[in-house]
Amino acid sequence: MKGYYTLRKIIMERLQNELSQDLHYHGMHHTLDALKTCDLYLRHIKINSHDAQLLRLGILFHDIGFTVSNEEHEYKGSIIARDLLTQFDFKTKDIDVIVGLILSTKIPQSPKTLLENMICDIDLDYLGRSDFYEISESLYEELQVTIGLKNKNDWNKIQVKFLEAHQYHTDFAIKKRQPEKEKRIEELKKIIEP
Repeated sequence: MKGYYTLRKIIMERLQNELSQDLHYHGMHHTLDALKTCDLYLRHIKINSHDAQLLRLGILFHDIGFTVSNEEHEYKGSIIARDLLTQFDFKTKDIDVIVGLILSTKIPQSPKTLLENMICDIDLDYLGRSDFYEISESLYEELQVTIGLKNKNDWNKIQVKFLEAHQYHTDFAIKKRQPEKEKRIEELKKIIEP
């Protein structure tokens, strides 16, 4: 796809230079992790190379709205993406797909296509991974700063509620991530104080 690597460089520089240092979870490292995770999903879910590039662009853009605001960042990111992709002469239908990918990651997720299912699962893949606690700690640190979350017990209650409400969408994630996510729910329930 013409322009992918140039766009990737522009997006990564923007994330590196414009994201707040308070974003311990939603930093550039999350976008890089999501790109790496995308490769794993693409080994298990067969899609054509054009759609794979659209998915990667959706991942690159999915949190760029945080460079503008923590609120409605998906919507703000979709505006940034549409503007930048138009400058690179992307077809309208491809821009619409990428914007749909960005918007589908808004919580609660509501994906409507295979690519949207994939990006939603990729974005929250860590919920069913062995590095869950490490990544969850970074989100806790971010929420302490951004919304004033006070203590770990409250955070664990929020996590249980979120994990129980969350659902994976692709067969791959349901098979490979859901069982570990269920274990995290039980582990967290055991350490929550009333």
